[in-house]
Amino acid sequence: MFTINEPTVGIGLCLATMFLWGSWANAQKFVTQTSPLYVFYRDYVYGILLASLIIAFTLGSFGDQGRSVMADVKQAELNYILIALAGGVVFNIGNMLLTVGMSIAGISIAMPVGTGLSLAIGLVVNYLAKPEGSIPLLAIGGGAILIAMVFSSLAYQSKQKEGDQDADKNSNRGIWIALAGGLVAGFFFRLTSESLVTDLDKPESGLLTPYTGLVLFALGVLLSNLPVEYLVRRFILTDEDNQATYADTPLNLHLAGMGGGLIWGVGMIALLLGSKQAGDAVSFGLSQGATIVSVLWGLFAWHEFKDAPPKANRYLWLMGIIYALGLVLIVLARS
Repeated sequence: MFTINEPTVGIGLCLATMFLWGSWANAQKFVTQTSPLYVFYRDYVYGILLASLIIAFTLGSFGDQGRSVMADVKQAELNYILIALAGGVVFNIGNMLLTVGMSIAGISIAMPVGTGLSLAIGLVVNYLAKPEGSIPLLAIGGGAILIAMVFSSLAYQSKQKEGDQDADKNSNRGIWIALAGGLVAGFFFRLTSESLVTDLDKPESGLLTPYTGLVLFALGVLLSNLPVEYLVRRFILTDEDNQATYADTPLNLHLAGMGGGLIWGVGMIALLLGSKQAGDAVSFGLSQGATIVSVLWGLFAWHEFKDAPPKANRYLWLMGIIYALGLVLIVLARS
């Protein structure tokens, strides 16, 4: 299987994850212009599973290093298999809520709020499990991320027209849903990492390689998706019942949704491989730099703040600068 042994390459893979995870939401924006959110999300889940299988039986099976995927499955202990599946379930709940938040509030707002909270929680959880890096720098970097979240919320509130109570109510709803998603998603990476080997060249017995772990993670996402989708449509997206069905959706939109999942899946394997060299806390923190990428997409590709007042744009730029500063501090914490 393909392995890496250099911390610099590990950090590079984490940065690749940052770009990929900041870009998959474009598929959501494209599909949900004419189709219900659940249609996109089903295809997105299928795309994650497809990416995991392609990667597992190519990079995860070729070569003489480590263990092939099939050999890895045969020797894996049941508790680690269940942990990897649980990681997918936790991710799916958090990411579904984040996706709903994005559909209500837009990429530029929901991603900073949701992933910002996820990053802060993930930094703490991953550091406690595996202390690596400078505590002061990680703490200040995480604090900067939380401050950036505040500016993101202020930007969205400033964007709404004064006196428009329906818009204010909707904006608050989107922000709270994104926060709930970030709260849950902050734990999925630690849970998934718990099932993985620490040495890719000489993988420990009973544990999973990142390639096998990704497949099981994707299966956890798939198996949990229908009940999670039902609950979200039943209690949050109640207006989707009158929209087009999954079968009525054009093929190009299904392919776009799957493409979003493929992008996310490639980002996930890059993160799992890179974290073994960069450290779990630092790598997870870097991956959440996806927020900056997503904000840029929202601003320049989807023009989400085209008619916003100047104050909203100032808040948004402050959010971006402080978020970027937090990421720089997290990177410096590794050294």
